[in-house]
Amino acid sequence: MQWKNVKLIFSREMRDQLRDRRTLFLIAILPLLLYPLLGMSFMQMMQFMQSHAAKVLVIGAEELEIAELEESNWLPPLLDGDYFHLDLMKHKSQQESLQVVRAEKLAEEEQAANYLARKQGESPSDHARRLLEAGQVQAILEFPEGFGEGLLAVRQSVLDRDSKGQSQALELKPTYNAADDKSQSAQFRLERVLRLWRQRITTNNLSDSNVPLQATQPFEFQPQDTAPVEQKQVAILSKILPFVLIIWALTGAFYPAVDLCAGEKERGTLETLLTSPAMRREIVWGKLLTVMLFSSATALLNLATLGLTSKFVTSQLAANPAFGSMGSFTMPSLSASLFLVLALVPISALFGALCLACAAFAKSTKEGQYYLMPLMLVTMPLMLLPMSPGVELELGTSLVPLTGLILLLRSIIEGQYFEVLRFAVPVLGVTFMCCLLAIRWAEEQFASESVLFRESERLELGRWLKSLVRDRRPTSTLAQAVLCIVLIMIAQFFASVAFSARGADSSSLQFIVVSTLIMQLVCVLAPAALMTFVLTAKPLKTLLLDRVPRGKYVALAFLLALVVHPLSIGLQVLIGKVYPIAPEMQNSMQQFQEVLFSSGYWWLPFLLMALLPAICEEVAFRGFILSGLRHLGHKWWAIGISAVAFGAVHTVMQQKLSAATLGILIGYLAVQSGSLLPCIVFHFIHNSLQFVVYHGAEYAASHPDSFAYQLLGGDDPALYQPAVMVLCGIALALILAILQKATYHRSKEERLQEARDRGNVSLANS
Repeated sequence: MQWKNVKLIFSREMRDQLRDRRTLFLIAILPLLLYPLLGMSFMQMMQFMQSHAAKVLVIGAEELEIAELEESNWLPPLLDGDYFHLDLMKHKSQQESLQVVRAEKLAEEEQAANYLARKQGESPSDHARRLLEAGQVQAILEFPEGFGEGLLAVRQSVLDRDSKGQSQALELKPTYNAADDKSQSAQFRLERVLRLWRQRITTNNLSDSNVPLQATQPFEFQPQDTAPVEQKQVAILSKILPFVLIIWALTGAFYPAVDLCAGEKERGTLETLLTSPAMRREIVWGKLLTVMLFSSATALLNLATLGLTSKFVTSQLAANPAFGSMGSFTMPSLSASLFLVLALVPISALFGALCLACAAFAKSTKEGQYYLMPLMLVTMPLMLLPMSPGVELELGTSLVPLTGLILLLRSIIEGQYFEVLRFAVPVLGVTFMCCLLAIRWAEEQFASESVLFRESERLELGRWLKSLVRDRRPTSTLAQAVLCIVLIMIAQFFASVAFSARGADSSSLQFIVVSTLIMQLVCVLAPAALMTFVLTAKPLKTLLLDRVPRGKYVALAFLLALVVHPLSIGLQVLIGKVYPIAPEMQNSMQQFQEVLFSSGYWWLPFLLMALLPAICEEVAFRGFILSGLRHLGHKWWAIGISAVAFGAVHTVMQQKLSAATLGILIGYLAVQSGSLLPCIVFHFIHNSLQFVVYHGAEYAASHPDSFAYQLLGGDDPALYQPAVMVLCGIALALILAILQKATYHRSKEERLQEARDRGNVSLANS
């Protein structure tokens, strides 16, 4: 690759993008306008919220106006004209935010809205509820009949020290509408007023009866927050800034990428660029650097304007007594800002490559814009996961793409540099690998003529369905393989949700048998088998069953399962340390195992957990799906994607990781042997060994002098010692070397890609 050509293409793309007013608006103008407008809207909204008074309809206020209560000096005033009394409020503005509407004054309002007038025979309570539903009032406070007399009785019983004087406490039940935000806010403020009013009544009663207040409140509960305002602001910033950085880096990369690929197709300039002396890889890198620059600039401008606007708005709000506790916004430190800028390099490279790959597939800018939503749906869970309570930077989370990077940036902003040093290597390593894979995908997309110059497609559902059956291809296509993966995952999702609702029945043997049969036969085998026989012309070839495998591959599969078993156990232990299994899930898995093994049928575990998955899952993932994915032109891409799909259909997250690793090995075995039978043998032996080892360990525990005890006995069985692991690793390498020498059958796309890689034009055209 010549960087001179990359520089020329980069300069060309930059000039084109800077001439585009839409791009300039998105990158430079939008951030300058968006956040000030949002800040202005926020301040207007706050002013509106302050000036808007909620109405509380009071029914039965005359209960507080009986002579004995009005002449007393122990009952603090609750109502003061059209408001609650100022003594129950912190300040005047708070008093004015809660307006009192007496029921007897409703007649004036009823004249303005006759449909809200009290109907004949309607009780005051029902009428008040109708007003609440209509939004005329935001809360209802109804004093029940005899409430005033009840207050007097309570006071007298306290003065007389008579515990039987008032056996049942008085009740006030404010009514509000939880579906209405204004009503909820009014209820919150009304409840605070009533609690303070009740506390003062209690204090006066106890004081007049010579009972110390501590008799009812032996201690005060006042949480003390040791975090200063600046530290709390930093905690908020550490959650917001990385999210904003990544979401704008994605947005800033997407639209230039669409214009640089799909836009050039529409303008007809892409062919000119491809006929230039520059290699496809150089073109990709030139476009990628352009997209990275725009992605970084968009994210930085948005962060800068967001920070300045937030500082201005919070400084204005801090001057208001109602928001004085917030304090003015504190900008992140210089070191944190520098790390945020540095983090933009891998983030923009990752999103730039992903967007370029998607945009290269699009035939037009309109189609390219449709691909933004799938990218958002894939990346959004990874971006929201760090914002969940309890999610912290540790080894397990540091290995999750984007999630680990966001948690690392959060630690940097919070000044936890020791945590940053501990997990910087795994986070950067995973991010770097994701960038390489994304860039490689983008290069593959540009290297494929069938992707860059796809023919126009018009979907007519009837013709399309007929063509699927009439124009069947010998094996499954790429789209059919992806569709099969989606169907299996959807079927498994609904089945697992339905099974989880069974509750106590989930531990019965009948439930385990039925659920396992449904999950394997209906959710995994049925979609793949149905699509194979309906959509392909050669079902046996699709499922790699059209030829009898050579005996040595079956033997290698058997040996492979034996040597992989200790390594697989070691991998599961390692995964369990990085991502510990929840105790509830561990108990559920152990209960499942005990019920199955104690069923009294020794063959049942082998049937359900070994033979059934070996057939169903291999037919689906190494048969139909892998055959379709091999039309990508790269066997390792096909093996990797089918392995990820194979791992994704497993229930427990830790099983997903180990199953995906084994899926790579089984996929390689399928490609090199050209038959599904070795894969079934490997899968069956591998799963069966778990039951053999389980029963072997039980036998070893009862026979300490046997060879089984030497192999499987004790807390640390010899079968899983490091020396055995090393020997198994060496054996695994030898078996893979034998498989590597096998001459496997290549798909048409794979032959074309290999010819292109070697520069053999004649072979590519053959």
